[in-house]
Amino acid sequence: MNDPLTLVQTHELRLGGRAVAEYVWRPHVPNTLSPRPFLHPVRTLSGIGVTEAMPPDHLHHLGASVAVPDVGGANFWGGRTYVRGRGSVPLPNHGVQRHHRWEARTDAVLAHELRWTRIDGTAIMRERRRIAARPVDDRAWALDFRYSLQNLTADPLVISSPGAKGRTGAGYGGFFWRARRGLRSVRILGPGVAGEDRLHGACAAWLALSAKGPDPWTLVFVPEAGPDEPWFVRGGDYVGVGPSLAWSQPLKALPGEGPRRRIITVIADGALDAGAVEALVETVAASPAPREA
Repeated sequence: MNDPLTLVQTHELRLGGRAVAEYVWRPHVPNTLSPRPFLHPVRTLSGIGVTEAMPPDHLHHLGASVAVPDVGGANFWGGRTYVRGRGSVPLPNHGVQRHHRWEARTDAVLAHELRWTRIDGTAIMRERRRIAARPVDDRAWALDFRYSLQNLTADPLVISSPGAKGRTGAGYGGFFWRARRGLRSVRILGPGVAGEDRLHGACAAWLALSAKGPDPWTLVFVPEAGPDEPWFVRGGDYVGVGPSLAWSQPLKALPGEGPRRRIITVIADGALDAGAVEALVETVAASPAPREA
């Protein structure tokens, strides 16, 4: 049998000679985790890890990735599938996001095409993904992540979530970041507001995680869409963040069409307060958008 480690293929993102992230573009994980490319570990400029992959509490959380619970009946999130009236149940419906071809591959920029396939191997969506690392200041760098999805089938594809199927507050799906808490206390911040209870399900122009304790860090998430999509936020049993594609209503992709999203994550050393976070958001907003891959 092949050694699983030899099947994993990664690419290192570097800034100023420092490795800031590993992109696992060809993973080797169980099918029940909905295999997909992911970023892990992601590090601050001083080398502090800020992602978790396959943690014991949620094995299907894979660092920073694009994960969707239900696309036309296929589970691209991993784990159990929420069924209205039955709850979360194990189903043989896990999809795979497969690397198709590279469009760009340098120290600081990755762009590739993927195919989202059902469990039988049928491709139902095409994705173009671009990931770029760029400096912000002497304590922070930015991960610019954008993706576009295209329905490859002849019929409309429904993109859904447990929240869209009636499970209150469970509208997760889309870009999702599982953060590494460790021994740290993590504050959740938004524009003029703080706390999971006030930001989970809220539409806010940005959201930040500020971790105090040993090796403090801050993550600031700034979606290009602005405050149009509610945030899925967890800070209790685990720490995770992502803007929702289908919070309480499903999203329909017509043949040949699909959603396009861009989110910039600022990765900073130190537990920053709201004022310092606002300054980082302004810096990112003033930066020019990268050229299309």
